Amino acid sequence: MIPFNKPYLSGKEIHLISEAVLSGKISGNGKYTQLCQNYFKEKYGFHKCLLTSSCTDALEMAAILIDIQLGDEVIIPSYTFVSTANAFVLRGAKIVFADSTSNNPNIDVYALEALITHKTKAIVPVHYAGIACNMDAIIQLADKYKLYVVEDAAQAIDSFYTGKDGIKKPLGGIGHLAAFSFHETKNIISGEGGMLVVNDPQFAKRAEIIWEKGTNRSAFFRGEVDKYGWVDVGSSFLPSEIVAAFLWAQLENLENIQNKRKVIWNQYWEGLLPLQEKGWIQLPHIPEYATNNAHLFYVVCKNLQQRTGLLEHLKKENIYAVFHYLSLHKSPFYNNKHDGRELMNSDFYSDTLVRLPMYYELEKNDVDRIVKSIDAFFGIKINVKN
Repeated sequence: MIPFNKPYLSGKEIHLISEAVLSGKISGNGKYTQLCQNYFKEKYGFHKCLLTSSCTDALEMAAILIDIQLGDEVIIPSYTFVSTANAFVLRGAKIVFADSTSNNPNIDVYALEALITHKTKAIVPVHYAGIACNMDAIIQLADKYKLYVVEDAAQAIDSFYTGKDGIKKPLGGIGHLAAFSFHETKNIISGEGGMLVVNDPQFAKRAEIIWEKGTNRSAFFRGEVDKYGWVDVGSSFLPSEIVAAFLWAQLENLENIQNKRKVIWNQYWEGLLPLQEKGWIQLPHIPEYATNNAHLFYVVCKNLQQRTGLLEHLKKENIYAVFHYLSLHKSPFYNNKHDGRELMNSDFYSDTLVRLPMYYELEKNDVDRIVKSIDAFFGIKINVKN
């Protein structure tokens, strides 16, 4: 069986975890937490970074920071993971779902303005597969209507957006706030884990307080106050040093991991391109303003029946591929809360998108085998390059 995912290990995770344990400091916000947070600040120029126990936690912190209240409206794509919505629902927000584009699962920016009302508080673009949304258009709308932008960059580590000004910006570094994931299916992992990025300085101080259970504990340990207490709402969002040590072992190998994943991604692209040229499938579309961080490789089938058949075929060939999100506007929890608009593209991807195996240890012969199996399903001969 070729699995869908296999967590990458650099070889130093156990050693660094042992160091953290033997240091006597294994609760959060220690040496390895600081190393990881400083890494992102220095490499990508983020204003402030706070490791969290998950990307979900980071999104929940963002919802608190922008002061989401009962009745506020938050615009998100329907084609996303439930955490994108839940973080704001927990604060009382009404979710207004946007459709995807016709050539990419990302949010359709040209349909956003019609969704904005006097109750709208934020737009939450999701950079699906690590491919940038059209951030110039989103920021322009946010500025016009005085909205917050929270980037769901769960899949977008080490990916970039080039705006109309020609400046290349890291995803997660454009909105007021951003959330990353280090779940075991991501490029860089810590099992579970995430990070809140604060780009707007007005949120920096309060973010740290919310992160530390609503206390000014971090300021106390820096010697900025002589005692600490409860000063705001918050929760226990920070991970342990064990998680941070694991993550640091990964970050030390970021370039190597990214290079290997891009080789695998390009092999898929070259192998499956003939099927796209013959009109059988659609391959990932990467706009000219976006880079590719090789987070995942997907193909889009023509319809649900074809997708179901392909997944069953691959399973018989001992290849574990999966579909991805189901449109949230049709979910059992939110179906009767949705305003009734049809979101055709989101539903189309829900019915047709297939994620292929993607992980560091996937070898060339494995990818060849997967490509040939897909070729066999469609009954078209593809010459896989040796």
